[in-house]
Amino acid sequence: MNTLLRTACHPWHTAHGGRMVDFAGWEMPVQYSSIVAEHRAVRQAAGLFDIAHMGRLKFNGPDAVRFLDHLLTNEVASLKMGQVRYALVCQENGGVLDDVLVYRFPETHLLVVNASNRLKILDWIAQNQASFDCQVQDCTESHFMLALQGPLSLSLLQPLTDIPLEPMGYYFGAPASVLGQPALVSRTGYTGEDGYEVIVEADQGLKLWETLLAAGASAGVLPAGLGCRDTLRLEAAMPLYGHELNENVDPLTAGLGFAVKLKKPDFIGRAALEAIKATPNRPVRVGLELTGKRIAREGSLVFAGDQQVGNVTSGTFSPTLEKSISMAYVNPVQSSVGSTVDVDIRGQRVAATVVKLPFYQRAVK
Repeated sequence: MNTLLRTACHPWHTAHGGRMVDFAGWEMPVQYSSIVAEHRAVRQAAGLFDIAHMGRLKFNGPDAVRFLDHLLTNEVASLKMGQVRYALVCQENGGVLDDVLVYRFPETHLLVVNASNRLKILDWIAQNQASFDCQVQDCTESHFMLALQGPLSLSLLQPLTDIPLEPMGYYFGAPASVLGQPALVSRTGYTGEDGYEVIVEADQGLKLWETLLAAGASAGVLPAGLGCRDTLRLEAAMPLYGHELNENVDPLTAGLGFAVKLKKPDFIGRAALEAIKATPNRPVRVGLELTGKRIAREGSLVFAGDQQVGNVTSGTFSPTLEKSISMAYVNPVQSSVGSTVDVDIRGQRVAATVVKLPFYQRAVK
């Protein structure tokens, strides 16, 4: 039996009522109080997430940029200093191996990958690295990463760091000193709220975690687990690997064409994606709003009359909207906003309407 990996904050999680689960080989908190309470804290104040299980890979060397551009669908060479881009790692047939973030920092490029895919991506890198002068370092276990998400994030994090955070653009980051220690801070997240993600050395993780929670306690800031991370990202219509994305789904069908640069120099999967782009009548990722409170889970079938026209990939009861929502892949005919379909939930048909994504979008000041 393999021993589960633990983050620097594992002792805190267990001491403060975190319900721990095996997530991609890591022992992680799924919730502390309730998923709804933690979800609402993120939308109304802030939530603090331990995301140290996410893979963090550093790329250095003369060919680092060229190698990343070969691996990823999005363009790396044109990244501005500090910029972060969403990208996909694809197989030759266009199927998605992972969805990732790539960062350009002064001394290195950083790739953040899903915890469940870290070893797979490391193996994929090794398979494709031979002709590139590039060194890849896995910093996942030597460093800690947290996400502070919600409207109070700026005011909570700013006093702890030596760089001005308010001017930092969305999907940008920078090296910084946080609590007097070296860190990487980026204005990124997976919740649909404004917020920051911070990487520090592993032995600094617990101190930063406790400092942020103490600073925000009186304002309603809560530790948040994987459970509300999922409900938040679903309201924001952000795809989750293993649900909306997998090795049998390509990024164009998933509606992620913005992260696929077919005009850049050759990358793995480019030829297949060019052919897929020219293929008509591909399934479309849509949002569904269901009548009633029943939840359509992954795999629920979608019908138009007696004809199956798609399947659900993710579903929940939205704490923000107080409605049952799902994402699904459906035939193009049923993909228009306002189209009506039925979803089979354990043998019972429930009426649903195709709605515009995202389900929730924060007001930008």
